[in-house]
Order: sequence, then C-alpha cells, then structure tokens
Amino acid sequence: MLCPISWGVGLPVFHRERLRVFVDSPVFQRAVIAVIALNGIALGLETSPELAERHATAFLVIDRVILAVFVVEILLRIVAHGKAFFRDPWSWFDLVIVGVALVPASESLSILRLFRFLRVLRLISVVPGMRRVVSALFAAIPGLASAVVLLLLSLYMASVIGEQLFREAAPQYFGDLGRSLFTMFTVLTVENWPQVAEDVMAKEPLAWIFFATFIVITAFFVLNLLIGVIVSAMEAEVNAQRWKEDQALELEQHTAVMNEIRALSEKVDRLAAGLPVPVDARRAGADTPSGADHCSCRHEP
Repeated sequence: MLCPISWGVGLPVFHRERLRVFVDSPVFQRAVIAVIALNGIALGLETSPELAERHATAFLVIDRVILAVFVVEILLRIVAHGKAFFRDPWSWFDLVIVGVALVPASESLSILRLFRFLRVLRLISVVPGMRRVVSALFAAIPGLASAVVLLLLSLYMASVIGEQLFREAAPQYFGDLGRSLFTMFTVLTVENWPQVAEDVMAKEPLAWIFFATFIVITAFFVLNLLIGVIVSAMEAEVNAQRWKEDQALELEQHTAVMNEIRALSEKVDRLAAGLPVPVDARRAGADTPSGADHCSCRHEP
C-alpha cells in the first residue's frame, strides 16, 4: 500500500504518480515531437551560409532553448519513473544524445557540434511506430546475419569467377579482384548493369548467362530472403506489442470484475447483518427443552 509520506526521488509517491501520468500523456509526447521537429528545421536552415551569418544570434538562442527543453524533459522523466527510467534502453538513447549536446564545443571538440543533428533521431524513441520498426530491425539481426553472409558469399564467388572469365575481355571491369568486386556489386544493385553486360558481351557473347544467373540468385532470391526476414521480425514485434496490450486489457478487466464481486459481497454481508432473526428461529430456540424440563422421570411421593 502506497503511503503518502513515503518518498521516491525527492517527491511524495502520489506526486510522482501524477508527474508520471503527465510525462506519459499524449499531449506531452506531442509537445516533445514538435520541439524535435523545430530543432530539425532550425538545423537545416543553419546549413545555409547566408542565413547562418545573418541570423547567427537567433540560431544560437533557438539552439540553447531547445537544448534546455530537452534537459528539462529528461529530468522530468527521471523523476517520474525513477529507477525504471534507467532500465529502458530508449531512455539511455535519449540520455546519451542530450548528454553529448551538453559538452562544450571548444576548438578541440568542435566536431561535437555535428552531433547536434543526432537530436533529430530522438523521433525514433518518441514515436511508438518508429520505435517498433527499429526494435524489429534489431530483433532481426540474428536472422539477417545468415542472409547477409549468404549474399556476401555469392558476391565474392561471382567476382572471382568474373575475374577469371572476363579479365582479358573487359579489364576495366574485371582487371583484378577489387574491380571485379565493385563491378558485381554494381550489377547486384541492378543499376547500369546492361551497360556492363554489353561491354563484356562485345567480346564474350555468352557472358549474358553469367550476369543473368547472378542477378536471379542475388537480386531475386537472396535480397527477397533479407526482406522476408525483416518482415517476419516486424510482424513478431507487432504481435508481441499486441499481446502486451491484450494482457494489460485482460488484467484491467479482471481487476474491474473482481472489484465488482467484492463490492457485491460486501453489500450482501451488510444486508444479511441488518436483517431481523426469523420468527421460526426464535420459536425453535424457545421450544428447546432445558436440562430439567427434558427429564421425564416420575417421582414417587
């Protein structure tokens, strides 16, 4: 049972609960998204040398205000959630981005000013849909690793075979293993590969078999396998989220039903306590013989 005088992070528990509700509210989240969008627009406008020189003071003020808003937001979330804040990986993501922005950009650390653009990435942690997509990508890494290795193996084998077959016919594409790898990677992207194939086929007419086979194996099979792994991971992430929501809804409904049953039970008990004793019960008690009355012995004078 929560006691109003128990303290969390410098605040009573009921104050922390109200603060948590406010921080997790859609209004607060939309406000944070608006600030992140404003930050992205300001950073984009600042890339213009003319605007950056003309409105340097305004850009500096906007940057400081936005940074202050982010710091206040992080502090509010820490106070509201307590230790739970540090158990959430997305909270650490936000904390690192805001923390890097607080490092003073001196001459030796001027590169850190470029990390201001990372603040726009906070949209990933704020928007639930984007957060689910990124989580699904991370969850798909084990499956993606096998598919990526298969793709790289296909690319390497095709590069070695192409270098051995077409070194003399097209040295600009297959002169060595490095050029062959770059050429086959270009063919893998299905961009400008007809030009490469035509240049090779000018001296090797049957080269189209090599290129067609490579494209079918990589672009149609392996890349679709990668897409399938990602889609499966995203589907699993969405189903997991729905399962959590269903579990929370079932728990809420179960709690409501149990509260209603408990309230009805208390009402029944109060009604039963207020009812008078039935007449038959009183009469039965009165007619119950005592120990002396129950004796039927006849005493002789």
